[in-house]
Amino acid sequence: MASEVHIQGPVCLIENMKGQLIPNQEALRILSSINQPVVVVGIAGLYCTGKSYLMNKLAGKNTGFSLGSTVQSHTKGIWMWCVPHPQKSDHTLVLLDTEGLGDVEKGDNQNDCWIFALAVLLSSTFVYNSMGAINQQALDQLQYPF
Repeated sequence: MASEVHIQGPVCLIENMKGQLIPNQEALRILSSINQPVVVVGIAGLYCTGKSYLMNKLAGKNTGFSLGSTVQSHTKGIWMWCVPHPQKSDHTLVLLDTEGLGDVEKGDNQNDCWIFALAVLLSSTFVYNSMGAINQQALDQLQYPF
């Protein structure tokens, strides 16, 4: 049976340092040590819409990914958490929580595009967390993330 790699809590995978997205070497080491199939679930969406909360629930925990208690975005970059897959004991579930998109304090739409694109490319299942109804305008916005 393949060895399992599970980490106690989230680890920064992609650091967002002054508009530069930099892979975290410790996170890459953790990922490279996984010797079993992985299911990668990523999430992206506007800031302060409950992405981290949802990812904690997918991990089966109440805490883990950092939750903000204000209207300021809390997650920066892309964070990962490797946990046992809830239904496939021979798989690892890798959860990716992203920095919120559209944060006016950042003022950098290009950065949002890179975060969004990386989340989509790294995920085997991708969740776009939106507010309100999914209508034509929401679908049009996905065509050009920001």
